[in-house]
Amino acid sequence: MLVTGEPWVRRYICSISFLLKKLNMKALVYYEPGKKLWEEQPKPVIKEPTDAVVKILKTTICGTDLHIMKGDMPEVAAGRILGHEGVGIIEEIGSAVSNFKIGDHVIISCVTSCGKCDYCKKGMYSHCEKGGWILGYMIDGTQAEYVRIPYADNSLYPIPEGSDEEALVMLSDILPTGFECGVLNGQVKPGDTIAIVGAGPVGMAALLTAQFYTPAEIIVIDQDDNRLEVAKTFGATHTINSAKENALIRVMELTDGKGVDTAIEAVGVPPTFELCEEIISAGGHIANIGVHGKSVVLHMEKLWDRNISITTRLVDTVTTPMLFKTVQSKKIQPKKLITHRFKLNDMIKAYDTFEHAAKEKALKVLLES
Repeated sequence: MLVTGEPWVRRYICSISFLLKKLNMKALVYYEPGKKLWEEQPKPVIKEPTDAVVKILKTTICGTDLHIMKGDMPEVAAGRILGHEGVGIIEEIGSAVSNFKIGDHVIISCVTSCGKCDYCKKGMYSHCEKGGWILGYMIDGTQAEYVRIPYADNSLYPIPEGSDEEALVMLSDILPTGFECGVLNGQVKPGDTIAIVGAGPVGMAALLTAQFYTPAEIIVIDQDDNRLEVAKTFGATHTINSAKENALIRVMELTDGKGVDTAIEAVGVPPTFELCEEIISAGGHIANIGVHGKSVVLHMEKLWDRNISITTRLVDTVTTPMLFKTVQSKKIQPKKLITHRFKLNDMIKAYDTFEHAAKEKALKVLLES
C-alpha cells in the first residue's frame, strides 16, 4: 500500500506527471459540426523518415476551418486536430530530412508536397499523390502545441534570423491562395478593372497581391463596413456594401455598363459566385477562391457567348518563395491583416472571435505559444 505522504511517493508521482506532459500536448480537436474541444492529445512522433515534428510558435484560424466546423466537409473525421497554417521550431527530424535540422525556425506550408509524383513535377502540389492539402483535414494539423509535417524538405520553408514571424504566418496559406487562385488565375493585367467579392482575409490577400499588376480599378464588395474601410487602406479604389445597395447596379455604374475584367470570388457561397457571373465583362475571367459547400447555378443561358473563362484552384504554394521575398522587403505588409492576438491556450476564445468577425471587427486572428 502506497503512503502518498512519503517523499519517494511524491517524487514518483511528479516524475509520472512530467513524463505524461512530455508525451502529451494541447490541441484543438474537431468532433462534429459545432463541437470542438481544446484538450490533451498525444504528442506527434516521427512516422516516416521524411517527417519532421515542429513545435508551434504561432498559428491562426482559416475560413476553411469554419467550413469544417459548419459540416461543409463531412469527410473530416471526428477527432481530427484542425489547422494548416503556422510557424514554429523543428524539434525532431526523420533520417531522410536533409534541408533542415533541429532548432530551425520554419514556415509550415498549408500544402504537403512529396516533390516526386507526376502532379508535383507539374508544380501542382495541391494534388500531390501522397500529400496535397492534408494538414487539419486528412491528418492532424497546426492548431496544437506540436504538429507532424510529412515530406518536410518540400513542405517547410526556412525563416532567417530576425524575421517578423507574425507576418510570415500569412505565407502559410492566405497570401499564396489569394495570389494564385485569385490574381494569377484571374489573369489580372495593368489597366484592368477587377472586382473582389468578399473582404475576408483571403479576399484582402488577393487585394494586396493584385496590385503587383497595377490594375486601374479595384472594386471590393462585402457586407461588412469595417472590412470595406480596411480594404480602402489596402488599395481598393471603390467599395460596395451589398447589404445596403445593389452591387450589380453599382458595378455597372462604375464600369459604364461593361462589367469587370476579372471577378474574384472569395467567399464560397452561391450568391457571391452568381454575382461574379453577373458582373463579368465580355472576355473576362471569373476566378474562384472560395470553398463551396453547396451547389451554385451556372447561368450558361447568359454566359455561353460571352467569351469568359471560369477557373477553380486549390492553392499550390508554388509562389511562396517569391511572396516570401516581397514580405521580407516590405513591398507588401500582410501583418496588417492581424486584428486580434491570443495565447494558444485561448484557442476556443479565438474561434469565437473569428466566428463573429463582423461583431468583433476581426480579420486574421493570431495565436502564439
